Amino acid sequence: MKTVRLHGIQDLRIHDEPLPSAGAGEEVIHVTAVGLCGSDLHWYGRQGIGDASLTRPLVLGHEFCGRTAEGVRVAVDPALPCHQCDYCRRGHPNLCPQVRFAGHGEVDGAMREYLAWDANCLYPLPDSISDDEGVMLEPLGVALHAVDLAHLQPGMTVGVFGCGPIGLLIIQAARIAGAINVIATDLLPQRVEAARSLGADQAFLINGNLSAAELHDATNGSSLDVAFEAAGTQAAVDDAFQTVAPGGKVMLVGIPEDDRTSFSASLARRKGLTIKLVRRMKHTYPRAIDLVQKGWVDVRSLVTHRYRLDQAEQAFQTASRREGLKVIIHMDENTE
Repeated sequence: MKTVRLHGIQDLRIHDEPLPSAGAGEEVIHVTAVGLCGSDLHWYGRQGIGDASLTRPLVLGHEFCGRTAEGVRVAVDPALPCHQCDYCRRGHPNLCPQVRFAGHGEVDGAMREYLAWDANCLYPLPDSISDDEGVMLEPLGVALHAVDLAHLQPGMTVGVFGCGPIGLLIIQAARIAGAINVIATDLLPQRVEAARSLGADQAFLINGNLSAAELHDATNGSSLDVAFEAAGTQAAVDDAFQTVAPGGKVMLVGIPEDDRTSFSASLARRKGLTIKLVRRMKHTYPRAIDLVQKGWVDVRSLVTHRYRLDQAEQAFQTASRREGLKVIIHMDENTE
């Protein structure tokens, strides 16, 4: 089978490898589509992410769907928690210290034609959900988890700083949760336009920090109840802390390039802010499938570029240039 492995910085190579066999409790999945995430770009451009670094040629890809040997179309949860530790037993498998995650560290991901995966992590897809939409269920799960942690209430005003795919999905999830006013910012015009079309009341194309006057006008004089930072940049973090209201929440969703995030302690202290970091997701796939199937969340329009597996290098270059919104690789010769 064809497999794409990362050997070093921007060094992707196609290999011909043996088909996998299923272990205990596993099923062999024919991967049909896999999305490129910002974390994949960290690996591609820096051969690591956070405190994890490349130690061997790694198969990337954790946003994916496929078919079982019986032909059942499935979305796949990329996280394999231990189910034995205190965090798992308390209902927080995303915090499991022993979690194994597709395309991270020592665990090969989905950028290959077949893989064996835990059958408990497979979620059947209705015919009404395409492969593209099946791929997008993973980032949608991250967005849902972020909104869950924020405890949004109807009538709140929300800011989303960074409108890549996860930021755009947070906008939609916040609307469903009852946010009455959503403000969004990004550095790229296509993302700002997407934010407007997907539910933001005001979306700003920014080259520096969001001014107090702009925020005042956008919120009709109110500050933000919750600020979601989804860019992974210090400027977005600064905007979130500056614009959130006293007593509000700052949700740090983005992953910074240099593995560091900072904020003014005096500002956060004076405002009495609650600061939460979002760690992937938990128990979100059934909800995500229902939301997409019923048309409450639009994930299809976020997919702007499609490539074949043998075009993986081109796909990563496109994503690295931040063209469009979401880049997806299809295993079949004919992409959707």
